[in-house]
Amino acid sequence: MTSSGLAPEGVPQPQPQPQPLREALAGVRDMLPLAFAVATYGAAFGVLAAQGGMSLLQSGVFSTLVFAGSAQMIALERLGAEAGALAAVMAGAALNLRMLLTTASLRDALDGQAAWKIALGAHLTTDASAALLQTSRAKGEQASYWYLTGGALLLYVTWIAVTVAGHGMSALIASPERLAVDFALAAGFVAMLPGLWRGARDLKPWAGAAVTVSVLMLFTPLAASWALILGALAGAVIAGVQGDV
Repeated sequence: MTSSGLAPEGVPQPQPQPQPLREALAGVRDMLPLAFAVATYGAAFGVLAAQGGMSLLQSGVFSTLVFAGSAQMIALERLGAEAGALAAVMAGAALNLRMLLTTASLRDALDGQAAWKIALGAHLTTDASAALLQTSRAKGEQASYWYLTGGALLLYVTWIAVTVAGHGMSALIASPERLAVDFALAAGFVAMLPGLWRGARDLKPWAGAAVTVSVLMLFTPLAASWALILGALAGAVIAGVQGDV
């Protein structure tokens, strides 16, 4: 150390040691508001899955292995329309292509981690957890793997629990529309939008997705589910072209 108390020039400064538990708990704390939104449409998904013919076990396993709310909704809609399992898988996968860009944006949090940790982080990643990490970065905080995983794990447990709970409640609901389940789904997504918004750079992808869906719904015979899928793809392409990964 020099007389001024500063380290000599050229001497590397010690990096702060990671504190996995503290960082994970911080992620859980910051994710709590979004977890309530997830619970809203997670319960609705459980109700709709039950009325679509899925058993309690199938619904729970589906949510555990896939963990992709909007993609699960689309897949369930395709199965309900008797489009077949392959069409359901393709529809869900197409909608989730945006996660390729989302996980790419998390590379500094995942970099240097063991393969199993990267796989776990990728599986748990959602729009909400990625948005939370972006918010943390905007505040000048470290993009920590444990912060990301802690918040994402809260959503994962919440999603599975409310899916199962919704399935259990389905027997008490003769018609989901009577309890405005469709509105609850939309409200859950809308509640997440402020956390996902990162500023002006999101304007073009969001607008492109919205215009694509609107045009397809108004001027083509495509089903709403396919319009949403193509709108999501349009937004992802625009984001990729402008280098927003």
